[in-house]
Amino acid sequence: MEPLRTVIVGGSGYAGGEFLRLTLGHPYLDVVQVTSRRYLKQPLAFVHPNLRGLTDLKFSDPEKLEEADLLVLALPHGVAAQNFDLYKDKAPYIIDLSADFRLKTLELYERFYGAHPRPDLLERFAYANPEINAAQIEQSNWLAGAGCTATATILGLYPLYEQGLVARHEVFVTVMVGSSAAGAEPGLSSHHPERSGALRVYKPTGHRHAAEVIEYLPGTPQVYMTAVASERIRGILMTAQVFIPDGFSEQDVWRAYREFATDKPFVRLVKQRRGIHRYPDPKVVTGSNYADVGFELEPDSGRLVVISAIDNLVKGTAGHAVQALNLRMGWDERTGLEFSGLHP
Repeated sequence: MEPLRTVIVGGSGYAGGEFLRLTLGHPYLDVVQVTSRRYLKQPLAFVHPNLRGLTDLKFSDPEKLEEADLLVLALPHGVAAQNFDLYKDKAPYIIDLSADFRLKTLELYERFYGAHPRPDLLERFAYANPEINAAQIEQSNWLAGAGCTATATILGLYPLYEQGLVARHEVFVTVMVGSSAAGAEPGLSSHHPERSGALRVYKPTGHRHAAEVIEYLPGTPQVYMTAVASERIRGILMTAQVFIPDGFSEQDVWRAYREFATDKPFVRLVKQRRGIHRYPDPKVVTGSNYADVGFELEPDSGRLVVISAIDNLVKGTAGHAVQALNLRMGWDERTGLEFSGLHP
């Protein structure tokens, strides 16, 4: 088959750059244009030096989009929704990497983000989390990328809620997040003297990605999320605390996770009895599309600590979007995503 002509709008940021990196290694995608106003006519490798020698393209004007089969929108929050009429007819397949179309419930969106400029479009997009929404993804030409902390949380907790293994309606989540999740635009919080060595709580309550967890976990739980800025550049470590019902055991928890992961090539269960890699660690999945998930049960109380680790730019952003596109096009969902991660 002919590769899909792919245009990336807003390709100078971390999300667009990561999608570009994955696309350049994808056998069925052909990048024909990457846009950026700030870096107009500059080589892509000027901004993304890891791509030296992989492409001769230069950043082009976003007002002059080429003919495409796939349009990827890697724009700041709100921009795609505000201007969607300019993009909707530019390609038969569209992926939006922002939060603009992730939610189906307008009330939830307004609670966490404020007014939505195009609520009429929310139902038109499929939530691009392949592990929980494959059926919708396979039928939709418009895909909305999931949030990185939401992805780490949902993949860790979904099997428990799906199997009715959570006794209480509330779930308490802590995410430790690498600096790249804040985007490429510099600010005081990303300034090296402020970020280096830091473990800073930056969102004790009201994290926007909690909206996705509420929307897409079975049973619509009450989600209390706290976000902590870590010194890492990439990676999210999610821990959540739930209680399993009386009469259930660790065997039941194992069964739920194994059933969930059976047909999901990018979910790995990590729970070893010894060694320093007994539980998920973001370092191990850096650069990969894997989500490592583990848990520890406190038998006397029934408290279950769930742990997941992802690379926020791959599984948390561009990687799951490529995986969702693979599903939509009928390709092996692993295509272009085979990188295993690094150790040490």
